[in-house]
Amino acid sequence: MRTALINRRTNETEIKVELNLDGSGKVHIVTGIGFLDHMLHHIAVHGLFDLELHAKGDLYVDEHHTMEDCALALGMAFEQALGERKGIVRIASAYVPMDETLAFVAVDFSGRPYTVVQAEWTTPVVGGIATTLFGHFMESFAVQARCNLHARVLYGRDDHHKAEALFKALGRALDAATRIDDRYAGEIPSTKGIL
Repeated sequence: MRTALINRRTNETEIKVELNLDGSGKVHIVTGIGFLDHMLHHIAVHGLFDLELHAKGDLYVDEHHTMEDCALALGMAFEQALGERKGIVRIASAYVPMDETLAFVAVDFSGRPYTVVQAEWTTPVVGGIATTLFGHFMESFAVQARCNLHARVLYGRDDHHKAEALFKALGRALDAATRIDDRYAGEIPSTKGIL
């Protein structure tokens, strides 16, 4: 079973994540930030991951700590569930259209965290979340998941659609990259022999 259970507690947030990489998109998410719940739903549903995530954060300050720490905890869950990463496809990408918007995400579970996010936002806030935090979410996730993550909004007008397309593409790319490829016969997909 490629599953994970993460409990992450700081002075700012308390987060519990249960993840099954080989699920069917069953989701139960409560973060206190409706639009973040919506984005996490996209990752799980379009990635076919079973995901339960509960977060209590210092929302009286703002949404930053909760958004960041959910990303960190989710990344930790992927890292735990993947284990030694034997037999995984490892590298994958996805394009996702959302009405007038087109987004692209590529991931490599290389063990080397790195993130590039290219997106232009027309408003400072979407759904109560500062648009600068969408890129920060992806960076925080990649650090803990130990993956290379490149995300780009190729074009679009509506910032809601841009965010949705990005997170749907993230879910699709994560699904494809974490799948088991029987041709690897349980080996680590790397010329180095380790990820």
